[in-house]
Amino acid sequence: MASFRRVVCAFVYAGYIIIKGEYLLKLRFFLIFVRLYSSNSQKKNLIFTEQYVVFKDVIGQEDVKQLLIHSAKNGKMPHAVLLTGPAGSGKLPVALAVARYLLCHHPAENDACGQCNSCKMMDHLAHPDMHFAFPVVRKKAGRDVVCDEFLPQWREMLGRNPYADLQEWMRGIDAGNQQPQIYVRESDEIQRKLSLKASQGGYKVMLIWLPEKMNVECANKLLKLLEEPPLKTVFLLVSEEPDLLLPTIVSRTQRINLKPLPESDIERYLVERYMLPVEDARDIAHRSAGSLLRAVENVHLGEENKLCFELFVNLMRTAYKRDIRSLKAWSEQVAGMGRERQKNLLEYCQRMVRENFICNFRQPDMVYLSPEELQFASRFAPYINERNIISVMELLEEAQVHIEQNVNPKMVFFDMALRMIVEMKQQ
Repeated sequence: MASFRRVVCAFVYAGYIIIKGEYLLKLRFFLIFVRLYSSNSQKKNLIFTEQYVVFKDVIGQEDVKQLLIHSAKNGKMPHAVLLTGPAGSGKLPVALAVARYLLCHHPAENDACGQCNSCKMMDHLAHPDMHFAFPVVRKKAGRDVVCDEFLPQWREMLGRNPYADLQEWMRGIDAGNQQPQIYVRESDEIQRKLSLKASQGGYKVMLIWLPEKMNVECANKLLKLLEEPPLKTVFLLVSEEPDLLLPTIVSRTQRINLKPLPESDIERYLVERYMLPVEDARDIAHRSAGSLLRAVENVHLGEENKLCFELFVNLMRTAYKRDIRSLKAWSEQVAGMGRERQKNLLEYCQRMVRENFICNFRQPDMVYLSPEELQFASRFAPYINERNIISVMELLEEAQVHIEQNVNPKMVFFDMALRMIVEMKQQ
């Protein structure tokens, strides 16, 4: 009944927008709206609906999937696997699919059966032999927390979007300005959990998402576990920045590097999932640069992306006008955002600077900008050139380092904005 009401509301909305004379512009979003809300799931899922990931749900990465399936079927699964690759390539979904396959009582040729008791428990990420570690923040000052305290939010996020990134996770746990971390107390929990006998008589799986966020003491304790792993235990490490891991940890894992997703795979997914016209799906797939997460964000035109675009445009325009007062207001606005959002903004600015620089070379197939971004670039691109591209990128990277080091954000962003005045005059 609830789904029916949502569909009726969608049709009402469609009538409204047609009356407003916006039929051609809005019809596509109406179809997406109906598709999303008429699904069996009642969750607000970005990518998947209902059950957690199996191999067939993972977009692309066929070579990686077959490698892991073959290792599991033949009893040659490494005790520790390090999955790396660019954001949105599917590292976490692959890890979840591997875990399900290892724990499945009756695995098929290329996937978990989906019917056994183990698979049913994995549908809710509630398998007693499936354990997680991921970055969290303190609820109270001076007290380390463990991941189990955040399991409901973790399950909710993965059910909604297994391609989620750290920023989405931080919003999900209301991290604010706190820096996420895997605390030393977590290593004791990992050791305790893995010391127990497997309740189902098979593997025990420990999935560590973003192990580079472990503090030093926690990383050293994990190293000891990897050196002497418990019997029939598989560690799945999913890393965005493997260079930040202890070299001794990396050396005790089998590293598997995921490649950016082919545009054809992303295009096919967008057509099937969101019923986009092929031309639109192809355009979004091209702009996603191999990231399914970025592609979905482009489909949904998220408020976060809009905000980053507006802040970037405002920064560049006010810096060019040498409007000190407006730049100060801009820096105070950004300083009021959480640190993860600040870092996301700086990453967005770096991307926009690179893309605008490439625009100057008249190679449209190498430009990954939305229509709105491209419209701005048509006027702004000449201001990013050979004379200032390196210094502008260094300025943004320096600000990002300072934010990661917990330097006062008002000072960081106002200083960056003032120095941007000089760079915008380098034409």
